Amino acid sequence: MAPNVTGSVVFSNVKKQFGTFTAIHDLSLDIEPGTLVTLLGPSGCGKTTTLRMLAGLEHPTAGRILIGGKDVTMLPANERDVSMVFQSYALFPHMSVLENVAYGLESSKMKKAEARERAEEGLNQVGLAGYGQRLPAELSGGQQQRVAVARALVLEPQVLLLDEPLSNLDARLRRRVRTEIRELQQRLGFTAVYVTHDQEEALAVSDRIIVMQNGVVAQQGSPRELYEAPVSSFIADFIGEANVVPCEVLRTENGQAIVQVGKLEHRVPARSHSVPGPAKLAVRPNAITLSAAENAAFPGRIKFMAYLGDHVEYEVETESGTLFVVDPAVDQRLEPGTNISIGFHHRGIALINS
Repeated sequence: MAPNVTGSVVFSNVKKQFGTFTAIHDLSLDIEPGTLVTLLGPSGCGKTTTLRMLAGLEHPTAGRILIGGKDVTMLPANERDVSMVFQSYALFPHMSVLENVAYGLESSKMKKAEARERAEEGLNQVGLAGYGQRLPAELSGGQQQRVAVARALVLEPQVLLLDEPLSNLDARLRRRVRTEIRELQQRLGFTAVYVTHDQEEALAVSDRIIVMQNGVVAQQGSPRELYEAPVSSFIADFIGEANVVPCEVLRTENGQAIVQVGKLEHRVPARSHSVPGPAKLAVRPNAITLSAAENAAFPGRIKFMAYLGDHVEYEVETESGTLFVVDPAVDQRLEPGTNISIGFHHRGIALINS
């Protein structure tokens, strides 16, 4: 049986130049049907340009783009089987919610009655049954975003594109709407390509995250893979927050690297490039343990302490630089000036390339 390619996306050696500036360098990606893949990165990394090329709003300088196995590289936007949800929602303020959702269907020459029926079904899918006669201004920001998603989904695209869809919402509403989008995608099983610069948002909604830097893929993988095994200090600090600590790899055994920081030895998962010699660790702030002590294997001194209710944040001076530490032990508050012993948990620490 032939593999199911409906909803698949392929970028094959895609390059995009604007004049002499190269925005995308030789990009090759495969997105499986029915998955939500996030393009993540700082401003200027190439994620929005990549999405616009997939939408047909930009065309590659070189390479091929396939949707559902069909080469769409040079097709205009209206001939691609995709729909886009914009960060501005782009709802027509003078039209009712139902009219907004039905607009694309009616524009494609579908009979008005059928379009309205499909639009009602779309609103029901996103939990807005009964809201059809309201105007967009009568809805909350989260509800307006769901209308925009419904309007895109009723067109039954192979791929749904979401461009910073939560950027206009406040923090609490962003958490709720991102959950709704993820639940909807999993329930309906559509393919989605999601662009954001918010790493927490990417971790929460994605099957796979593609982190971009200067027009290339810096790393890709599941949210857990990127958080727990970053390949570089850029990834470690962009997916969460991390301290970069110099270390010495003493030896490797049974898939583990024995590393030394100060006089402290610790085991971490080895990488293919793990060989004895100088290296670097990415250490999550909550992977560090602190205890008041003198003559420690890895000593430090508390520089700053802030009590934040359910945890305490520290800045710790060490021979390896200043470490940022998040400690849940709120009953053990170490005051600035305290000499301490630093240890590491087994999780939240990874060898990195640079």
